[in-house]
Formats: sequence, C-alpha cells, structure tokens
Amino acid sequence: MTGALPTVTVSPKGAHALRRLHPWTYRTELEGQVPELPPGSVVQVVDRQRNPVGQAFLARRSPIALRLLTRRAPQEEVVDDAFFRARLEASLARRSVYEGRDALRLVHGEADGLPGLFVDRYGSGLVVQTLSEGMDVRKESLARVLQGLTGSAQVVCRDDASGRDFEGLMREARVLLGEGEPRVTYHEGENAFTVDLLTDMKTGAFLDQVDNHLRAGELARGEALDLFSYHGGFALALSARCSSVLAVEQDAAAAARIEHNARANGRTHVHVQHGNAFDVLRAFEKEGRRFDTVVLDPPGLAKRKEGLGTALRAYHELNLRAFKVLAPDGLLVTCSCSGKLRRDAFEEMVLGAAQDARRAVQVLERRGAGLDHPVLATLPESEYLKALFLRAL
Repeated sequence: MTGALPTVTVSPKGAHALRRLHPWTYRTELEGQVPELPPGSVVQVVDRQRNPVGQAFLARRSPIALRLLTRRAPQEEVVDDAFFRARLEASLARRSVYEGRDALRLVHGEADGLPGLFVDRYGSGLVVQTLSEGMDVRKESLARVLQGLTGSAQVVCRDDASGRDFEGLMREARVLLGEGEPRVTYHEGENAFTVDLLTDMKTGAFLDQVDNHLRAGELARGEALDLFSYHGGFALALSARCSSVLAVEQDAAAAARIEHNARANGRTHVHVQHGNAFDVLRAFEKEGRRFDTVVLDPPGLAKRKEGLGTALRAYHELNLRAFKVLAPDGLLVTCSCSGKLRRDAFEEMVLGAAQDARRAVQVLERRGAGLDHPVLATLPESEYLKALFLRAL
C-alpha cells in the first residue's frame, strides 16, 4: 500500500542514503517512470520492492530530484499547511537560546527539516530565501505564517542568489508582505547596523558570522586590520578593545556603509580604506607595517569543486601575507565560507601558510557558524563556514 500520493521509485543506493538520513536524492538515483506533476509536488518515495522510504519534494529540473520531508508514510503523517506550520514553530523555538537578539537566522533549510527554506530576521523585517522548487511555490503562504508567528512588519523575498540557477528557478527580489522601505536597523552586541533587505549582499548581512564577530571583539587588542570588511561587522566588534581599526573593503558602496555604521555608533577610531585586500597586504608588508589583530573574511573563493585548487592558492596567499603583517603575539582570525573546502583542508592550508611565513602559531579556537545556522550531521555540505582563531608567536 503506497497511499494516495504519486509514487517515485529510487535505486537501492538512493533508498539506503535516505534511510541513513541524507536528505537528498539525485536524479541519477531515480528508477522507472517519473510522474509529470505540478511544481513543488510532494511524492511518496519507495524502493524497488515498493517499501515506503518517506515523502519528499519532487523537482522537475534540479539535479537534486528529491528533498526528503519526512520518513513517515502518508498514512502516518500528512504533508500539508499544518505540517509546515509545525516545522516553522519548532524551528523558531530552537532559537530561544538567542533571546533578546534582533538579528538571526530563524530557519536553516534541511537542518531544520524545511529543505530549501532559509529565513533571516533583521529587526522588524524578515527575509525569505527559497532554494528548492517545493519551497519556491509555497513562499507566499509561508511568508504569511512567518509574519503571524514573529509579528514582523515586513517580509522580503531574496530569491536572487546563484543557487537558484542550479535548481532551474528564476531569480527575483521583492517585498512579499508589508509596506515601506526595506531598510532596517539591527544589532550585533552593542553595535547598530543599517541594512537594505532588498539590495545588500546575501539576505542583507552575514548573520552566520555574528557570533564570530562578537568573539573576535572579546579577544582583540592594539591596532587592528579587518580585510574584506563588507559593512564592518568584524571592524566594529574589534573597536571595543582596539586602539584603532582599519577596515579594508573593495566595494565602494560597502565601504561607504562601514563609514556610516562607524559614525552611527560613535566609533571614531574605525577608519576605512577602499581597496583590494591582496594589494593592501602586499603594500603593508613592503612598508613593514604591523598589526596586533588581523581578520581575514574573504568571500567564497571555491564555488565549484573544479576551482578548489585555484581557491586554495588564493587562500594561501592571503594567509601568508596576513601572517607577515601580524605583530608578535598577534591574533589572526581567518575564515572561509567555501562549502567545497573541507575543514581539515582549510586548517592544513592556514598552518602551511604560517610555516611559509616562519611563524609559530597557537590554535586558540576552531569555530564555524553560530547556533542559529546548525549543521545537519548527515549533510556535510551544510558545514560551509570555517573560522580559526590563532595567536602567532
């Protein structure tokens, strides 16, 4: 008995992976006739022997054909509006550890049992991203539920990321609910930041780094250099304990935003340099300039596995130059958000750069994204952000 839902059969390999709690099935693992269904349809998944495996979104174009929603059969659990509301409520409840914080991720896709759905809160605004066909067709109804659960004044759709291309989905950015300008204020610790939910990078800011911003601010000292500063998340956190902070940012609009945020928070000792981080590091090394605290938080340099070698060389160059401008007993915070770069390979690269710079280092902390961006243990791809806090002797 397979219930009333359309049925999709998966190979033994695909069934094994789903039963081992991996949430995806690639199209190569589908067998038999795949039904032609409306976008975002839910199907029952069975193995060759017609044994139920679970229920999943079926994508029409994505290489990831199935995204698991539940291992229960339709007779045991119905995937309807009440199902998604319950998952949203559970996801929000998990964030109670961040009580009082006005900016955090509320839903983190597969890790919260909502494949392809990401929701960020910034003050009075919510940003929704859908990276699966199943969530894409439901974003209007999900936005209404989310607004009711959170009391947010506005819900914005930021479905303009490149991940949509992989899924065969159109890109768009628009206001789903609410009125007024999508420009809001949120806080990281005692610092206030202004963000445009429709035009700024990602969903507006890098919320996965907030805990690392705050921790770096606790450990920093002396003169600080923050490279790839974006809107100054690290820079303003460092300024609480540092005598001066130089924030380097190549994008002119982002550099202007750092200056705005620094002024708004009274951080007069935060200075902004508009420039390329590689060039700036080479110039400082040539000048013999040294910093007590250095932060490296570059964009993802390895978008695909094929580009990993080139990305590793770029990461190595950055870290090598950072070690050369780091004062004795200085703190280096170095990060990578490249999902294709494994944590062990990242650490090997950083420590190799330290050896090439002839610097002995202490590993103070190994960190990742905050607790609001949980890693799903059976989905290694969800552990994308790596951060090392090092002291160079």
